[in-house]
Amino acid sequence: TAIIFLLGMLLAIVPKFDFSTVRIPGVLQRISIVFFFCAIIYLKTNWLTQFRLALMLLVGYFILMTMIPVPGIGDANLEPETNIGAWLDRLLLEGHLWSQSKTWDPEGIVSTIPAIATGLIGMLAGQLFSRFDQPAEKVTWLFFTGAALIVTGLAWGLIFPINKALWTSSYVLYTGGIAMQFLAACYWLIDVQGIKKWSTPFIYYGMNAIFVFVASGFLVKLLSGIKIGEGDSELSLWSYLYQNMYASWLTPMNASLAFALTLILFFLVILWQMYKRKIFVKV
Repeated sequence: TAIIFLLGMLLAIVPKFDFSTVRIPGVLQRISIVFFFCAIIYLKTNWLTQFRLALMLLVGYFILMTMIPVPGIGDANLEPETNIGAWLDRLLLEGHLWSQSKTWDPEGIVSTIPAIATGLIGMLAGQLFSRFDQPAEKVTWLFFTGAALIVTGLAWGLIFPINKALWTSSYVLYTGGIAMQFLAACYWLIDVQGIKKWSTPFIYYGMNAIFVFVASGFLVKLLSGIKIGEGDSELSLWSYLYQNMYASWLTPMNASLAFALTLILFFLVILWQMYKRKIFVKV
């Protein structure tokens, strides 16, 4: 947990460290916190208690976001800068939030509550999978449980919209259901039917997931820190590559997609070599 959190902070302070503005929340920081709480809950409780806790977290977050007035602002709301989560982020982490917004953070304090519920759903899915011996039973239970979560998430989304930035309770159920069905499909194809070749690139990425997340973050920061040109024509190397290799001849959407696919293929080659040499970075 501590190592994952520190890796997230390391990404935040590179290439320039300024304690007055360094972002404290982040993807890895949230993962570490969720892992910490879920590990304790798993070791100390049974599946039924875990289910109840997940339900309590989701309902409690719904009440907090939609019914509790925001101090100094007014009624509860889901607007980016005025919801109660954004208010608490500014109160406790002023100056240390996501640079793109500065007034709220997508990995903020309050939205970590339902993120823990996401972790609990993953734990419950694993226990459901292990409960049955027959492959058909595993697939059936995972698929239909996932379907129930999706339907519940969509229904809840009518009054508490599915929103990743707020990590709404409906988003937790909806994405948890999709993930559960995807797990069922992968298990059926790979382990039961033996159709494995298509999954090889995903294995490369999965075996070194932390490495590629951190490495890709460092690459973006490195290329963004290298400047080309002067004055109004100055561009970062990152922007220069994007503009000249893709945006100059593709539509913005296709250029963005092509750039992203290039990065995926670039790291795939590195991860393939690491896999061949049995180099696995673990924390």
